[in-house]
Amino acid sequence: MVILSILFESIATILHSLIFLYIMIVIGTIIASWIGADPYNLIVATARKLTQPLYNLIKTYIPATVINGIDFAPLVLLIGLQFIDLFIVGVLEHFAQALK
Repeated sequence: MVILSILFESIATILHSLIFLYIMIVIGTIIASWIGADPYNLIVATARKLTQPLYNLIKTYIPATVINGIDFAPLVLLIGLQFIDLFIVGVLEHFAQALK
């Protein structure tokens, strides 16, 4: 059971790290849009390619994310990522502790 516990802890840690990394990418795209970064810059273009599909998905299910020209899809995405991080990673860690 200890091996299974370590497996779940490892999965939780990796998932938490990936979610944190994606949150940083979303924040980077937000800042890049505010300062008007060059959209042809490799880093900016890659970050947009990583975030735009989820922004479009959010806009499909919640059409009122653009209010007075301000796009709130990144905010909705950040809240969703935080929920996933707190809930799913928390459940995995709790399950790992229960197996010890």
